[in-house]
Amino acid sequence: MLINKSLLIKDLESKVDRVFELSGKKIDLIRKEYDHSQGSPVFTIEGKYTTRGWTEWTQGFEFGSSILQFDATGETSYLDYGRKSTVDKMADHVGHFGVHDHGFNNVSTYGNLLRLMKEGKIEEKEWEKNFYELALKLSGAVQARRWTNIKDGGFMCSFNGPHSLFVDTIRTVRALVVGHELDFELLGEHDTRTSLLERAILHSRATAKYSVFYGEGRDSYDVWGRTAHESVFNINDGNFRCPNSQQGYTGFSTWTRGLAWAVAGFPEQLEYLAAIDDSELEPYGGRDEITQIYLKAAKATCDFYIDNTPTDGIPYWDTGAPDLYKLGDYLSRPSDPYNDYEPIDSSAAAISAQGLLRLGKYLQESEPEAAKKYWQAGLTVLDTLFDEPYLSTDDRHQGLILHSIYHRPNGWDHVQKGAKIPYGESSMWGDYHAREVALYAKRLIEEGDYYTFFSCVK
Repeated sequence: MLINKSLLIKDLESKVDRVFELSGKKIDLIRKEYDHSQGSPVFTIEGKYTTRGWTEWTQGFEFGSSILQFDATGETSYLDYGRKSTVDKMADHVGHFGVHDHGFNNVSTYGNLLRLMKEGKIEEKEWEKNFYELALKLSGAVQARRWTNIKDGGFMCSFNGPHSLFVDTIRTVRALVVGHELDFELLGEHDTRTSLLERAILHSRATAKYSVFYGEGRDSYDVWGRTAHESVFNINDGNFRCPNSQQGYTGFSTWTRGLAWAVAGFPEQLEYLAAIDDSELEPYGGRDEITQIYLKAAKATCDFYIDNTPTDGIPYWDTGAPDLYKLGDYLSRPSDPYNDYEPIDSSAAAISAQGLLRLGKYLQESEPEAAKKYWQAGLTVLDTLFDEPYLSTDDRHQGLILHSIYHRPNGWDHVQKGAKIPYGESSMWGDYHAREVALYAKRLIEEGDYYTFFSCVK
């Protein structure tokens, strides 16, 4: 990346306003045109949202987007739709034992609604507050139950099975944290109690150790900040076996959306650590030890993103994609979503921008020079993402952020007639995270309440 060191967050005010202006139109268009009987909207084909995938992991992003739209604009129709849809359709996600996506689906809906109540943006009704809290308690416990023990701890396994740790899941740790803050625990056989905070920390430590590389010689492709989408374990003896990838090119290259989940996930967990008492962390190694593990992973992944992304801050879908070499020195110029060889993934940029900004803000007092690098990198990404050709200005297109990729190896992404690679389409997770980081920026520009996922419980 070529970081714009002079950019101020106030400079993005008009772009953030434009995002929410367009966002409302996109939400309205989906409500009017999308057929929910086919399943949750996942990604677009020729500008229309369709469904495809292994689980309903994007529904919380759809309704959460409407809640964020109300938060940003005060337009109550979006609150009404988000709230009613959460009540009507999200209960299945609360009790879903088969997925690792609770932090995506349920914190984006029940969590955002509870946060608005805590912030005084919607009326606090005792029964409604209790309803949201109950959903979040159960979601955290259900997610924590999806557990694999390993020699040095454990992790919440992916839907691939008990052997599988996904880097994505660092962002579903939020479900456990929220449940813990609501004084809930996981109860097992004979009423055995397991702390949700303990599982959140153990999972984060496993992700930092096995999903993130630090240039310390783990294998021939060990580079500071590289991530593996999947880490595979032998569940018979708890030993780590190998890196792998489901949606990236290989286990030895870096799928940039997987990287993005770590870029966003570790800084927000650092913010949470800073908000709780030392006594809560003592049983799990203490504040200093846990913080250093999270901070090392956060810095490494943010550095890798900066070093392996084109000058304007928008990455290609995998740093080892086989035809990238045909683009020549692609890191020395802006991203090109219309090239003939490898697609861009704008959703990775939408997710990563928030992590870069949060890490920059977290380090302001302790490491001001590093803080400025990460903060300015985040602003640089937003400056590009919130403008054409990435911001979708076509009133007929249901997506908000263009040039997102879902599953390149499976060939799930739409290739337009006459094109050689997929481009011009949107994803529900990319659109949601663009709205989320836009809200984060808007709060800072307006000097409002600082936005965190745990604002719903603290």
